[in-house]
Amino acid sequence: MMENTGYCSESFTSLQSAASDEDMVEIAGATLDFSSSDDVPPLDRDYGSGAHENGLNGVPKLMDLLDEPVPGVGTYEDFNTIDWVREKSKDRDRHREIANQSKESTWALVKSISDAFSGWLLMLLVGLKAGALAGMIDISAHWMTDLKEGVCLRGFWFNHEHCCWNSNETTFQERDKCPNWKSWAELLIGYNDGPLAYIMNYLMYVCWALLFAFLAVSLVRAFAPYACGSGIPEIKTILSGFIIRGYLGKWTLMIKTITLVLAVSSGLSLGKEGPLVHVACCCGNILCHLFTKYRKNEAKRREVLSAAAAVGVSVAFGAPIGGVLFSLEEVSYYFPLKTLWRSFFAALVAAFTLRSINPFGNSRLVLFYVEFHSPWHLAELVPFVFLGIFGGIWGAFFIRANIAWCRKRKTTRLGQYPVLEVLVVTAVTALLAFPNSYTRMSTSELISELFNDCGLLDSSQLCNYANVSDIKFSGNTLPDRPASHDVFTAMWQLALALIFKMLITVVTFGMKVPSGLFIPSMAVGAIAGRLLGVGMEQLAYYHHDWVIFKGWCSPGADCITPGLYAMVGAAACLGGVTRMTVSLVVIMFELTGGLEYIVPLMAATMTSKWVADALGREGIYEAHIRLNGYPFLEAKEEFSHKTLAMDVMRPRRSDPPLSVITQDAMSVEEVEALIADTSYSGFPVVVSQESQRLVGFVLRRDLVISIENARQRQEGIVSTSRIFFTEFTPPQPPNSPPPLKLRGIMDLSPFTVTDHTAMDIVVDIFRKLGLRQCLVTHNGRLLGIITKKDILKHLAQIANRDPDSILFN
Repeated sequence: MMENTGYCSESFTSLQSAASDEDMVEIAGATLDFSSSDDVPPLDRDYGSGAHENGLNGVPKLMDLLDEPVPGVGTYEDFNTIDWVREKSKDRDRHREIANQSKESTWALVKSISDAFSGWLLMLLVGLKAGALAGMIDISAHWMTDLKEGVCLRGFWFNHEHCCWNSNETTFQERDKCPNWKSWAELLIGYNDGPLAYIMNYLMYVCWALLFAFLAVSLVRAFAPYACGSGIPEIKTILSGFIIRGYLGKWTLMIKTITLVLAVSSGLSLGKEGPLVHVACCCGNILCHLFTKYRKNEAKRREVLSAAAAVGVSVAFGAPIGGVLFSLEEVSYYFPLKTLWRSFFAALVAAFTLRSINPFGNSRLVLFYVEFHSPWHLAELVPFVFLGIFGGIWGAFFIRANIAWCRKRKTTRLGQYPVLEVLVVTAVTALLAFPNSYTRMSTSELISELFNDCGLLDSSQLCNYANVSDIKFSGNTLPDRPASHDVFTAMWQLALALIFKMLITVVTFGMKVPSGLFIPSMAVGAIAGRLLGVGMEQLAYYHHDWVIFKGWCSPGADCITPGLYAMVGAAACLGGVTRMTVSLVVIMFELTGGLEYIVPLMAATMTSKWVADALGREGIYEAHIRLNGYPFLEAKEEFSHKTLAMDVMRPRRSDPPLSVITQDAMSVEEVEALIADTSYSGFPVVVSQESQRLVGFVLRRDLVISIENARQRQEGIVSTSRIFFTEFTPPQPPNSPPPLKLRGIMDLSPFTVTDHTAMDIVVDIFRKLGLRQCLVTHNGRLLGIITKKDILKHLAQIANRDPDSILFN
């Protein structure tokens, strides 16, 4: 008879329910069920459970856990950290087994080749899917942004530009006006001039913005709470080994894709570039379920997610090489050489897919692709460095202000009304943005306008300089000219737009809608850069005989390119906020197609990082990780205090003794009672309570699942059955219930340090090996345990922060 007396409420069924990121994943019309036991990876190829078999003399054979896998053993619960060492060991064992089998038959060789090729096939699928989704998002956002101002009579699905392409009545001077495109005032009251028409257009602009924002926040709140925000802080945490179930699931992907279009179209000060990284990672995670080796191994899955992050930046900026470097520099925790090659391939496929869709109709991958024709000069490095200083100061200010606002949102009643907050911020943004043409247009169009190098065919207000009679044209480039009234008006509007963008972005980033930070940060820098560029241009025109301009700026020459200053300013501000360096410079020169501007970009980006680091060590993503309490060990953070492992380990002197399991002296009932009375993720296994000599380490989840499985499948297992972690089972007294052998689920080589190991070494070990826990010994005797959470709490205490802010196990 099988007894369940004293067994804890944690059952195999409840644990198994969280075993995979998706219970049901729909791909290409087919419904794939991953809730079966096959989706839950075995801990190791040696771990298994034998069904009841009769041994010699009819004595029941011991359950050895070596015959077949136990469903659920080796998987992880939600909000837990994976064991990188164990996952890599599993993958090495799998590779070894495939290599050995491939020598035995042709079919096994074919399977080995397909296994090796599966990673590249997965990268192809991720690139295709992410590229297609990015193209759809770009086209939809462009159309819905224009919908706030009017509609196309030829077909409501055309945006303003596409509507006027085929019109024969459009003149070059009034290229934005065509009979097929009607503003809301023209449609509703019949004309587009005068105060009433202006008020009508203003009202419709605000109404559409509020509608889009309301739909975005409502969908996020109702269907996928994880779809809000940028997603990059959480992806960094997931790539470091943390598990957040559902964050990269199908519902999050679907809702984030829809609400990203709505949020961008509402006119809020946010971008789609950061959320596109989240979208690409969702694609990678869902497609991992098609391949067993990625579905059943969390470390392998994170290699795919690293490549998917590169794909996200590739389609966001049209910068495949910059995307790979972004993944390597900014988000990835573990980035082997194989992942570098696959990231490069996936980014290439995604960029090719987006180029094939051609969402902007300009044969480019981004809306603000520009080409500059004039070289830069050495004297211009001074204003470029000033832009870097501005970017660093802006970055540090933004991070502090935004974190303070987000903390206020989390700790006050403001956080209880996310829909109201989004609607209020949208209303304020729309009301203040409409009167200024530079804030009314989408942020991507604004950056495109600011990056633009004024040519003969430009009719922009920024390029409407005063005419000079003795001007000499050279190709499509124009020499420096005096600023006209239109240019001065544009400068005032840009100065107001700069103040507006700086303030409104602080409260917008972090709301319960998808919100990226790349484009708003670039817009702030581009405005500042354009203002400085025009100032330098006028200085060179009126004072070309000054020392700084002598020798390279003669009268009638095109000396200063204001668009270049805008580009450098954009890179400086984005670098100040995110602390990106190499990847940012590569992204920016891929945007412009000009290799000769690398030095100005490098100078501004490096200056920006130095200034921002002097004012605050954390980038925006690290600050949000800390604010949310995610267990992320920052590789850039230095450990300078002289503490030892014994100072950080648990139990402390005032704590109860460490909970351990003995290798051969505890019954099923005693182990179940230990599990029920504690909430630890695992238990050290020792020789005996007296000796405390370490044998191994066993995870709580594996214990629960193995005991439950043994009760169901092995005859005679009762509460009084003895549990053995030894290699050989000693003889049992007559009439005693059959023992349970669980050596197969025990880690025989847990990582240990001595009690006098310096904590800076322990922290390095946790960072570089991705450990969950480390046991502390003295002369071979177990003294205590250090977990990743203990490390993070210790680092928080050293930095004078609240150690209880580390929320998760």
